[in-house]
Amino acid sequence: MELTPINPKPYLHDLTGKDVVVRLKWGKTEYKGILISVDSYMNLQLDNAVEFVDGEDKGALGEIMIRCNNVLWVGSALKEDEDMQD
Repeated sequence: MELTPINPKPYLHDLTGKDVVVRLKWGKTEYKGILISVDSYMNLQLDNAVEFVDGEDKGALGEIMIRCNNVLWVGSALKEDEDMQD
């Protein structure tokens, strides 16, 4: 699988209003939810967020903010679901 770097601001703008997965830098913590907004620093606001640690569902959190410097990567949750089916 080859990764292609992309410009993050237009990418995040395109993901606004869609289901996303946000992976944090530390541990194996991920948040899945709907990306509501992204500011100029790339802080993220998610709604209907669910926390996963090491792949285990830790529960629903609702609306959350994730500070930009904690984020390792952001991706489409739909793309992740498609990859799991292949």
